[in-house]
Amino acid sequence: MPGTIHTHTDHYIATVTFSHPQSNSFPSELLQKLVDTFDRLSEDAEVRVIVLQSEGKKTFCAGASFDELLAIQNIEEGKTFFSGFAHLINAMRKCSKPIIGRVQGKSVGGGVGIAAACDYCFATEAADIKLSELSIGIGPFVIAPAVERKMGVSAFSELSLDAKNWKTAYWAQKQGLFNKVYESIRDMDEGIDFLSLQLSQYNPEALFEMKKIFWKETDHWDKLLIERAAISGELVLSDFTKKALANFRS
Repeated sequence: MPGTIHTHTDHYIATVTFSHPQSNSFPSELLQKLVDTFDRLSEDAEVRVIVLQSEGKKTFCAGASFDELLAIQNIEEGKTFFSGFAHLINAMRKCSKPIIGRVQGKSVGGGVGIAAACDYCFATEAADIKLSELSIGIGPFVIAPAVERKMGVSAFSELSLDAKNWKTAYWAQKQGLFNKVYESIRDMDEGIDFLSLQLSQYNPEALFEMKKIFWKETDHWDKLLIERAAISGELVLSDFTKKALANFRS
């Protein structure tokens, strides 16, 4: 079940839709396809703004593939697995076009990282968030820089340590992850259409220069996020995590 990535461009607005039958989670192959999509759109002169969304109504993104997580056998495989979201976050921050996030439902782990890597993020009241990594013996190391950048260390600490409980969309908005929260998907989509159309009419060179300012002092993330992936790749092989994953699967 590899999942899908679909891209539609109209009036300089590229809408990228990802989908996977397991709650819009990301196996490695699908993550790489999304990385390639951002790299391509970054160079596309017919695109000035990108809207990132997932299919369905209940879940925006459940993070990385749990099946692949269970299959990790050694440190190198672990590092490669956790590097998937590192490559995605880096592709999003280096993309020359502003990225608008459309978060219609719950996000876990890497899904929170994706929302944090968007330049502007819309959500509905159903868009609860959770970082559950510590509960299985690892941690949200790879996405930490992106989440800290948006929400601050205090909110990131609370979200990470309270690993088994959901935080509401309004809590996430107050902390800076979401820019606007709507009661319904229809109202959210109207807001997205309005902003994306505005941005599509702006000078693309000015948008690019603003994007660089938004992400200033993050060039070291190319190395940092891979180093963080190595930490998770080692921890996932620990006895604690193996037992936690076995209990979770049962």
